[in-house]
Amino acid sequence: MSLVSGAVSSSRDMGGDDESTSRTNHHDGTDDEGVESLGRQMSESSICATEEEEEDDDSKLQLGPQYTIKEHLEKDKDDESLRKWKEQLLGSVDVTNIGETLDPEVKIISLAIVSPGRPDIVLMVPENGNPKGMWFTLKEGSKYCLKFTFHVNNNIVSGLRYTNTVWKTGVKVDRTKEMLGTFSPQLEPYNHVMPEETTPSGLFARGSYSARTKFLDDDNKCYLEINYSFDIRKEWPAV
Repeated sequence: MSLVSGAVSSSRDMGGDDESTSRTNHHDGTDDEGVESLGRQMSESSICATEEEEEDDDSKLQLGPQYTIKEHLEKDKDDESLRKWKEQLLGSVDVTNIGETLDPEVKIISLAIVSPGRPDIVLMVPENGNPKGMWFTLKEGSKYCLKFTFHVNNNIVSGLRYTNTVWKTGVKVDRTKEMLGTFSPQLEPYNHVMPEETTPSGLFARGSYSARTKFLDDDNKCYLEINYSFDIRKEWPAV
């Protein structure tokens, strides 16, 4: 999914040794029995260790020096093709206001789950990033996608990406990564819609899940971390 991709998507699984678990969880109820059996054999501590190893792999990426927007414009200014590419990337950026700021700022303005024929589920993100109780409920077998809006300020953010890890009964069932791209600061917010997904269905698919979502850049700087819980049920909750 987007926010619930861990529970739903096996084709985009990035969880290494958990790949077979995610793929099994995506199929029908009989296969889900294997997932529950596997879950009883695995400890939550081993799952967390695996996730830390995956995050360590991300941090091993070696990046070059960071430049302000003014410095970017000064570099290779005699190269016509590069100059035009930079102008296209920066768009209508007011360099006089933000050109000396080194660190980019990304603020997630809104998150919503969009499902055909249903009102959008707008998700409010607390300042501490930890919604209380069940954050949302989805109907089994329903199609949906995650839509979010964000602002970029100060400097270009390179390699902005979305990661999502989902657990059920303490067992990690999936880890998803989605590269969003490189964005320059601008007055208007950016909008991004994740690929459409379908929630799983069946007895073992229904229930409560816990998850962690992060928005990071190439420097592994985290702009938002959300720890939350959600349900998959037979029917949509009453509006």
